[in-house]
Amino acid sequence: MSDTPVKQQTTAAYHGQAVASFAIALAATAIGIFQLDADTWVRAFLGIAVLYLVTSAFTLAKVVRDRQEVGQIVSRVDQARLEKLLAEHDPFEKL
Repeated sequence: MSDTPVKQQTTAAYHGQAVASFAIALAATAIGIFQLDADTWVRAFLGIAVLYLVTSAFTLAKVVRDRQEVGQIVSRVDQARLEKLLAEHDPFEKL
């Protein structure tokens, strides 16, 4: 287990771009709903629908990330077992 994988880090620019993109999209949607020529209850329904969509997107992103991390942990455990077997194996030992 001498080769530990390098943890991938995102840059500050990438993080800033993601936050800005999210804020702009949410603001544009809110402005669009507010400016919509419809009854108040229709705009309220659309606003709640947008909030539900946002929370569902965050939940989905978390689930995908968690599954990926579990896959990496299982892979590392399997690799450690293989390295232990190889370290204990003596090819010159008589059977």
